Amino acid sequence: MFKITELEDACALVYQTMGGPTPAYAWPLLAKRAGREVWVKHENHTPIGAFKVRGGLVYMDHLANFGEEVAGVITATRGNHGQSIALAAGKAGLRSVIYVPEGNSVEKNAAMQAFGAELVVHGRDFDEAAAACRQAASEQGLHMVPSFDLKLVKGVATYSFEFFRQASDLDVVYVPIGMGSGICGMIGARDALGLSTDIVGVVAEGAPAIALSYEAGHPVPTNEARTFADGMACRDPNPDALDIIRRGAARIVRVSEEEIAAAIRAYYEDTHNMAEGAGAAPLAALLQESAGLKGAKTGVVLSGGNIDRSAYATVLAGDTPQI
Repeated sequence: MFKITELEDACALVYQTMGGPTPAYAWPLLAKRAGREVWVKHENHTPIGAFKVRGGLVYMDHLANFGEEVAGVITATRGNHGQSIALAAGKAGLRSVIYVPEGNSVEKNAAMQAFGAELVVHGRDFDEAAAACRQAASEQGLHMVPSFDLKLVKGVATYSFEFFRQASDLDVVYVPIGMGSGICGMIGARDALGLSTDIVGVVAEGAPAIALSYEAGHPVPTNEARTFADGMACRDPNPDALDIIRRGAARIVRVSEEEIAAAIRAYYEDTHNMAEGAGAAPLAALLQESAGLKGAKTGVVLSGGNIDRSAYATVLAGDTPQI
């Protein structure tokens, strides 16, 4: 998918904004909890608090240098992708319009607007917002930034490229799946480096479209995606992403809302890091499978820490946010 030189060039571009790689730590209390060595890739430590910033920066650079001249960009999101596009568009001097569904994260919405985005609320979920966004792009003559694109994947692959160099000889890495850029970037980085690490995708039980599609061998849309882990709340799989995932992932694990909430609490108790639902899901999957991973050196991606205060308070109180 990518050459090492391509990933090195993408890193150099990303670091102009981020300053350098995000950290990766092996936390001893997490190791005790999981019964094995656990390395955490801290993508909650970026300028938007999530890994998506990398993809937006690389995509916007390509658009500015190799794409058509545009007056502005438009995209749909549950929050982190939108922050990435808003930040990158602002740096490029471009207008950004971001579509989100009704009931979206209040704090993610505020962050996108703070980065300069024009926010439009439409539809009951991400997929309805995305459909309206595509229509608006045509009507307003704006460049539509998709949720999945190999330029976005190349950008977010830089965190995996870093991780494999920071924590060598990982036997297995758990990665959350929304529209697929993160796990596809992980697969691309692993393959570029010639490693044999198993990559395990993680979805919420209430948003199983990717798991169903992985098992069926073709996209299987669902009628809804109900999870408080909004970064994984997708019901219409991208065929290109699915193809990469089916060829490169070892398996897909489904985690419950209660398991995700417990993993958020574990991150706070064991590392004092804040994790949003999608960011904690890989740890939830590791803890679910831990008994069968004897001796394995594991990695988990804390993909973001952008959880609303009210939801975080609910989780820390020992409960699970309701959708």
